[in-house]
Amino acid sequence: MAEVGKGVNAGKLASNVQKRITRAQEKVMQKLGKADETKDTAFEEGVANFNKQLADGTKLQKDLKAYLVAVKTMHESSKRLHDCLAEMYDPEWFGKEEVDSIAEDTDLLWQDFHQKLVDSTLISMDTYLAQFPDIKARIAKRDRKLVDFDSARHHFASIQKGKKKDEAKIAKPLTLVEKAAPGWAQGIITAHQIAQTNLSRNQAEEELGRAQKVFEEINYELQEELPTLWDSRVGVYVNTFQNVSGLEEKFHRDMGKLNQNLSDIMTKLEEQRLAKKGVTTASTVKSEEAANHSLSESGSDAPKSPQKSREGPPVARPPRPASSQEVKQDNIINLFEDAVVPDINVSTQPENEAPAVTNGSSDAELPPSVLYKVKVMHDYGATDSDELDLKAGDIVLVLPFANPDEQDEGWLMGVKESYWIQNKNLLVKGVFPENFTQKL
Repeated sequence: MAEVGKGVNAGKLASNVQKRITRAQEKVMQKLGKADETKDTAFEEGVANFNKQLADGTKLQKDLKAYLVAVKTMHESSKRLHDCLAEMYDPEWFGKEEVDSIAEDTDLLWQDFHQKLVDSTLISMDTYLAQFPDIKARIAKRDRKLVDFDSARHHFASIQKGKKKDEAKIAKPLTLVEKAAPGWAQGIITAHQIAQTNLSRNQAEEELGRAQKVFEEINYELQEELPTLWDSRVGVYVNTFQNVSGLEEKFHRDMGKLNQNLSDIMTKLEEQRLAKKGVTTASTVKSEEAANHSLSESGSDAPKSPQKSREGPPVARPPRPASSQEVKQDNIINLFEDAVVPDINVSTQPENEAPAVTNGSSDAELPPSVLYKVKVMHDYGATDSDELDLKAGDIVLVLPFANPDEQDEGWLMGVKESYWIQNKNLLVKGVFPENFTQKL
């Protein structure tokens, strides 16, 4: 069995070698113009379209892979950026949980976008290009079978010409043969020559038939498939770019919502920062303005108004130095300390006469909401709409704040006693610095 197998393989190898030699000889003869070549213009146009279609599909597949690599790179860069933000974001800042949630949603959105691109575009493109190698191999096989067909056709034609020459030779036999062989032998020789010629002719004709059949079968299949394959490219391109554009549109729409949410959180965080900074700045400005106003009217001995929303006790009022006139008066009074002071009768005010309204202290009944009274020691000009404008000597009724959280350190809420006596209501009230007053 091994010997038979070796013989079959050796015979097949010899046959393949002979076919290659025959094809090479045929191509040389065709290039030299000594043998005609079968042409099929329509099929050659189909092959040109096939090669172009293969090149375009290969380029599109390559560009899709590069696009997916870029998407993956953007995904990784976006993830690192959001991770960096999450690490830097302090827990007490506005929207910490929302920032972490946006980072997770962004990562999932990138993953989903990349996976859907692979499933809907790259895999379908790979399937589309997978059919080209087989068709390309059959086109090459069809070219080889065409050469075999041309070679068999030329061989059969040459045998046809040789038969006519042999028939002419048989019609005129050689003189020596006629002389050397008897009549009956000449007939046998002629019959043998005719038989050999017919055998070669029959073999060439059978070989031509086989070559023509194989070529026509594969040629017919390719002529049916190539136009269909050429038309299918439109559907592939439409499907590919519809999927890419649709996925991109949805991805950017969803990503835009996440980015808008993140932008809103950053805006609110900035507002939070500015609000804290604004409170501190406003308190500082108000304190400086109150101090400047007091210094301009009362001199260097007037106290400064405390800053709103600033921690720490208010600035204490410095002691006022006694003038020389006051010292002299004190000395005069001391001289008469031992003198007898006569009794002085103070007349009372008639009952029907109404008491005069002044800025001084009054014994009128006060509303229960009043905590205590204070006397203004220095002038204070209001610098805001919620402040009282005070003059030295005014009496102020101190009221509690409606919301204790709104009270700033060193500031009181109250209404002038003169207003209360005239109107019997506490509507016109405001805040004032505590260190400009003295509790009664």
